[in-house]
Amino acid sequence: MTRTESFPALLAEIRACRLCAAHLKDGPRPVVQASLSSRLLIVGQAPGRKVHSTGIPFNDASGDRLRAWLGMDRETFYDAQRIAIVPMGFCFPGSGRQGDLPPRPECAPTWHPRLLPRLKHVQLTLAIGQYAQAGILGERRGTSLTETMHHWREYLADGILPLPHPSPRNQAWLKRNPWFEAELLPVVRREVAQTLSTV
Repeated sequence: MTRTESFPALLAEIRACRLCAAHLKDGPRPVVQASLSSRLLIVGQAPGRKVHSTGIPFNDASGDRLRAWLGMDRETFYDAQRIAIVPMGFCFPGSGRQGDLPPRPECAPTWHPRLLPRLKHVQLTLAIGQYAQAGILGERRGTSLTETMHHWREYLADGILPLPHPSPRNQAWLKRNPWFEAELLPVVRREVAQTLSTV
């Protein structure tokens, strides 16, 4: 990042990125939402096929469930002045046998160091799914998503809340871990509401 680079210019550069074009069957279409005033940061995995086609983050069944988890309507969710949505991979990586492929490994190391430090007003970060938790928590995360989730209190002390991915494919995990909805979701909603209400 240069001293003269404006935030809109950085977002434009990200959205014009073609770094992984040779590896993306559906072509690049970086999806990101952020502003210098964002207070809540949502770090996800990578856009799915529907998000790729619309260019709107979490504009799919996963997004519907995530907004339900957060107790949030679409208007609030897509208010970049308050909420930044920065995935580990900005482009749809394509589909594999077990669902969408992992985020491209080049993406976060290229853009996160330039983008995330600019979000100086972020008070709470939601790390959604194992790839986001690896990127945000690093060596502090557990050996599994479930272990990471059980240690949520430790991470919240640093302004981070891990969440499972809201994909319908995760229904089995949610059934095996009913404590998530009973114990953690009320905390998530409280923390998110408090973050967004801060003036």
